Amino acid sequence: MFASIALRAALKSSAGVLRESGALCSAVTVKTCSSALLSGPRVSCVTGSFAVQPLVRHYARAAKKKKTGPESQLSDLPPTMLKMDYTAVPLAQTTDDLVKRLLSLELACHSEKLQLKKEQLIAKVQRDENDRSSVEVKVAILTTRIRNYQEHLQKHHKDKANKRRMLMAIDRRKKLLKHLRLVRYDAFEKVCEQLGITYTFPPEYYRRATRRWLAKKAFCIKVFKEVQKQKAEQRLKMKQSVVTTEAETAKTKAVESQ
Repeated sequence: MFASIALRAALKSSAGVLRESGALCSAVTVKTCSSALLSGPRVSCVTGSFAVQPLVRHYARAAKKKKTGPESQLSDLPPTMLKMDYTAVPLAQTTDDLVKRLLSLELACHSEKLQLKKEQLIAKVQRDENDRSSVEVKVAILTTRIRNYQEHLQKHHKDKANKRRMLMAIDRRKKLLKHLRLVRYDAFEKVCEQLGITYTFPPEYYRRATRRWLAKKAFCIKVFKEVQKQKAEQRLKMKQSVVTTEAETAKTKAVESQ
């Protein structure tokens, strides 16, 4: 009995020593891990070694490239050019630089530049100086308007109203070019060359082949062949009747001559 009591006391004391040593080891590992985290990325602990990845901060990001769209139709207008209302005024050419800058295209609005561009295109295709209502002039005006709509829709692609106006102008120009091609082909070629227009022919008519349409087409072909066959028989009968009448007239003439 005394031996079992002494054994229990020895076990209790050894368990207490083991608990104290485990707590000491855990404190040591926590201290070493915290010191390693503060010092740098290299971390090694006594119980289960692991490594902490260094923090990556994206301070130097690549700059986004701006999208470069097609060149505008107004880019060939020099900023030193005078506005359309002041080109024929001789006093505007002799004024100082400040007034010239105010009267030039450098401070002009978009509508004034567009008006000047329209006049330039009209001057390329018009028949004479006073021509403002011919088909060529109408095509030049519509071309300026269509290109302006295209540049606007590249920036504001959800503008449905201007897209509809652009499509209507394109249809109108197609009709005018088609009429001009049929009436005056030389003027049609000149307009397309001067304005940089590529004329494309309209697509051929396409109809989806349904069973009903195929049956109707086969029936029409069959009826057409029957009609042609009947006409051929009628023509043959007409030829035979003509031959018989000619033979009868020849026989009557021969009998009368005898």
